[in-house]
Amino acid sequence: MSGSDALNRVITFCGKCSCGCPELYIDHHAAADRRVVLTDDFGQRIQMSIEQLEVIVDEARAGRISSLVAAELAAGG
Repeated sequence: MSGSDALNRVITFCGKCSCGCPELYIDHHAAADRRVVLTDDFGQRIQMSIEQLEVIVDEARAGRISSLVAAELAAGG
């Protein structure tokens, strides 16, 4: 991702191809409600607060995201 020296990459979610995998960044110069930056492989981005990311992490730890993904895969979606 280009355009800001303030972006610090936290994780690349795929990393096994050269197709532009989703990535998670922290932008220390952004407003607090836009500090977390999540990019997709099409160049789109979502910005959220650390607190919003924490909710996603908590949901993942509780297994609710895994359950949703499994249900969608089972439904063919």
